[in-house]
Amino acid sequence: GSGGFRKRKHDNFPHGQRREEKENVNPSSALMTSFKSFQLELDTRHDKYERLVKLSRDITIESKRTIFLLHRFTSAPSGEEILNESEVKLDAVRRKIKQVAQELIGEDMYQFHRAISPGLQEYVEAVSFQYFIKTRSLISVEEINKQLIFTAEDREESTNLTSNSHDKQPHTWSLKVTPVDYLLGVADLTGELMRLCISSVGNGDIDTPFELSQFLRQIYDGFTFIGNTGPYEVSKKLYTLKQSLAKVENACYTLKVRGSEIPKHMLADVFSTKTELIDQDEGLP
Repeated sequence: GSGGFRKRKHDNFPHGQRREEKENVNPSSALMTSFKSFQLELDTRHDKYERLVKLSRDITIESKRTIFLLHRFTSAPSGEEILNESEVKLDAVRRKIKQVAQELIGEDMYQFHRAISPGLQEYVEAVSFQYFIKTRSLISVEEINKQLIFTAEDREESTNLTSNSHDKQPHTWSLKVTPVDYLLGVADLTGELMRLCISSVGNGDIDTPFELSQFLRQIYDGFTFIGNTGPYEVSKKLYTLKQSLAKVENACYTLKVRGSEIPKHMLADVFSTKTELIDQDEGLP
């Protein structure tokens, strides 16, 4: 009748008949065997995806710790010790990336790219930050990928590989950072360079802000060539990059115009106040 529930087609069959049909299904039939193999393949793929997500989370955490350590470079009595300690931390991160490369043996990396992309972006940010502190230049994606070629150095690892005859894995693993991950990591690097500028001003370093301003301007010019033609994530990062450049240029303006009349220990406070005003004008949190 009107307003009543519509009777479904399978409700015409009694429950006993449907139960008998399930019991009559042959589990060893070709159709059931195919679906069981599909189930096993999907479960294996989902488990691998979850393992990669956890590894990516570990890579992100260790890379952030490396970045926090590198920010102490300007105030530490021995900058060389900070760089050596950061290299040890990055080696630990690369060991995690080696596990990711081992998980992706024989797989299409782009099928699992969303699982590992956040960790790779954070690793690019940490490596490029360390490289800038050392050389005052930007590391290339080729140089990053050269560091992500791994070999089986441990004897136990090599013996395990040779003992398993059914699992013929190579003795060399590699994982390539995609151009998009590289660009997103470099875009995040600009925020760390802006913070480096603030800490440098606080330590009385007048030359570093001007050097950072020229470097960030070159990066911004490079990103503007991509514009809206690139991936959405890259164009979205362009706004944040522009804000970081504006803050560093504002610091250079303050140092150039009022640097002689403001004591060095107060420059950082004046600069921080101006940066907060820029954030309020732009509506940033």
